[in-house]
Formats: sequence, C-alpha cells, structure tokens
Amino acid sequence: MIMKKTLIIATVAFLMAACGNKGHKADDPLSASGRTQRTENLLTNLRLTSDSTVYLFGHHDATVYGIGWEADYSNDSTIHLRSDVKSVCNDHPALLSFDLGHIELGDERNLDGVPFERIRKEIIAHYDRGGMVTLSWHLDNPLSGGSSWVADSLKDVETRTVAAVLEGGEKHELFLTWIDRVADFLNSLETPYGVKVPVLFRPWHEHTGSWFWWGQAHCTADQYKALWQMTIQRLKEREVVNALYAYSPGTEPDGDEAKYLERYPGDDIIDLMGLDCYCFAPDADTVKIAEYAALLDRNLEMVCRVAKQHQKAAALTETGYECIKTPDWWTTTLAPVLAKHPICYVLVWRNAHNRQNHFFAPYPGQQSVSDFVHFYNDPKTLFLRDVNGLYL
Repeated sequence: MIMKKTLIIATVAFLMAACGNKGHKADDPLSASGRTQRTENLLTNLRLTSDSTVYLFGHHDATVYGIGWEADYSNDSTIHLRSDVKSVCNDHPALLSFDLGHIELGDERNLDGVPFERIRKEIIAHYDRGGMVTLSWHLDNPLSGGSSWVADSLKDVETRTVAAVLEGGEKHELFLTWIDRVADFLNSLETPYGVKVPVLFRPWHEHTGSWFWWGQAHCTADQYKALWQMTIQRLKEREVVNALYAYSPGTEPDGDEAKYLERYPGDDIIDLMGLDCYCFAPDADTVKIAEYAALLDRNLEMVCRVAKQHQKAAALTETGYECIKTPDWWTTTLAPVLAKHPICYVLVWRNAHNRQNHFFAPYPGQQSVSDFVHFYNDPKTLFLRDVNGLYL
C-alpha cells in the first residue's frame, strides 16, 4: 500500500513540478491575473489534484490546540510542533485551516482564543514545510453587535444586516474597515525570504442555510452576490495578491445544481467550489451514518460536475463526525465516498481543548485511532510528508 501511495504521489508531483512552483526563491512576480505567480501555481496544483486520484487531508486549528493541550503562544519554538493528527500517525495534516473571526474588531485573538500573530506564524511555518492553508471568517454582526450566528431575539436585525453593509447601507463604511483588517492580515503573510504565502480564503460559507447573518433567509440572492463582489473588490483595492477564493454552501441544495448556483457570485471571483457536509448521528446511529454517506455522495457528485463545467477545483471544504462515535468511520464511511469523486482536499473541523466532546479528528486513545492510521496509509490521502513541498 505504501509503495502504491508513493507511486501516485510521484505522478502528481511530476505534473506539479512542471508548473514551476517549487523552491524558496524570493522572486514572486505578479501574474496576468494580478495575483502572485505562486498563488496562480497553487490554483493550478489544486486543479491538478482534483483531476487525480488523491486528495489532501486537512484539520482546522490542528497545530494550535487539541484534546488536553494548547500551544504555548509565548514560545515560538512550539510552532507547528504538535497536533492530535501527528500524535496518532506521526505526520501533520497537509492542509491547515484557521479562522479570522474577531480580526474585524481589532482584537489580538480570534473567536477561539488563538492570537492572530500566532496564526500568522503557523501559516508561514506550514507553507515553508510544503503545506497548504485555508482561512474561514466567522465575523460578528456589524448591525446587531452579536456573533456570526443568528439569535432568535435578533432575527429582525439579522434580515437587515447584509443590506446594511452594502454600498449605501448604514454600516457600509464600518464594514469596509473590517475588510481592510482582513487585507492587512493577508498582506502580512510574508516569509523571511520575501514571498507572500498563498492561501485559500473562504468567507460567506454555508449561506444556503440560515444560521449565519449572511444566510439564505436573511438576504436576497443579489445581495449575497453583492456581498462577495464588495469583499473581493475591497481586497483588491488593498493590494491583496496572495489569496484564492472558495465558494462553499451547505447541503441544502441536496444535489440540485440550480440551487447550488443560485447565489454563485461568478467565475471571475471564485477559484474553488466546495461543500460543507457533516455527519449528525447521535449514539452511532447506523441509519443516520448511512444517510450522511448518501447525502455526501450525491452532493459531491453534483459539486464536482459543476466545478468541472466552470473549470474550478472542487473540495469537501468542511466535514466530520463529532466525537467519531464509530471506530471505523474513516475507512467505511468517509473514504469510500471520497474515492468516487475528484476532489483536491477534505477538511475536518477542530479538536477543541476547552469544550467537552467537540472534536472531529482522533487523538491518542480515541476509538478510531487504528482506523485513522489505515486512512492515513490509503494511497489516496495526502498528509504533510506526502506533499513534500508540492504546494510551495
């Protein structure tokens, strides 16, 4: 199995090397798109991975905390040192994910308590080791002062928030300063040798549901598209040249292409088409697990088909089974579905250090450890050691 995995990786590496993305050179010229050439190379490599039989494995906040531990943020020697995934299979995820929530407020730490300066250093360190990074943004509500999540007591406010931040709205100028703070952070992602680290930015996600203030019930399709357009235009004005952009609805379209594309902001904005799909199966309910696999299967089929039509990379942008209540979930539920669809990565959510029973990757002693090691050894899965600089 290991020999087969090495052969597949070598084939993909040959294709990627032809794109000229490897090496730690300081020169990083702008491409015709206005982004750095390395950012364009990342996009090319994601598309190549989508067209192959392999995919990157990712974990949110993997290197900053886990079950029973939190990184020492005052000590740079702990950067990229530890992750629950590494503790299980002796290798880090190929893809790291972090969240920018509360950067808009000017806070030093994000909504989960991780210092933004530490996130910046983790991103640069992971890039230097050949990995890839994606960023989400669970930002507060600029109209109500609440969180990203809709509160029943504020639903009348939630339905006015997107309109309020668009041009002409009462919170438009404030909101531009919020985007500017994101731009400042993206522009700060520069290595000591002068290269802007390319990242995949994934704002306004799961909009087909209505639990976030930018969700389906709280704005029109035109308003949602305008929110994307304003965001990207402002980032360009602030000279962000190292970001790709991902579109990632939830499963509400349920395989319906028209519903999936109803609020799509356009090929000129989006680089990757994704899907967020979680397994909700209390008490290891086998029926619910089977329903998740079927839901994931039909939605990934649709996403990959649409992505190919639009010449975009495709990914499972968020997934997971909280507490992983079956010991063989990785190889009997997740992997068989992923094997059927050409995606470039799969990302599972975080292992909270300060919240009981909120984890989506195994840790030492967790019941799915042995199965996850089999998943790690699967020829189709790419972890950090596998990519070996392919995404530099």
